[in-house]
Amino acid sequence: MGLIVDWDTAKESDYDTVFQPIIVRYETQSLILADRGFHAKSGFHAKSGDPSNLKICKRGSWNDRMLVETVLSMLTTICHLKKVAHWTWAHLQARLAFVSAAFNVLVQWRGLKPDQDQMIRLSIAEFSL
Repeated sequence: MGLIVDWDTAKESDYDTVFQPIIVRYETQSLILADRGFHAKSGFHAKSGDPSNLKICKRGSWNDRMLVETVLSMLTTICHLKKVAHWTWAHLQARLAFVSAAFNVLVQWRGLKPDQDQMIRLSIAEFSL
């Protein structure tokens, strides 16, 4: 269904492969769509390889991933994520947890189901008031 079931943070300088332990945790329960930065050819997890549930998406493939990124982009605008200034790391993590919960509520509110034209209509304008 495309829900956020777990998340973590890392330093900007870390490779995306630091998140592979989270991906492995859900190996039998979910499919993770990611960009090439998560591929284990670089970083700490290069020797063990990619988890079996990690699908590296080439540009233009797995449009489901782009749908998730579009909803997150909308939430970035609504929740003013590019203008946050938190006093502590815990406050920032709490803000990200709130956005993750909001994402899950929005996905389940109306669902991400295509209409008769096979389009998924996205609108969260009503939540920006």
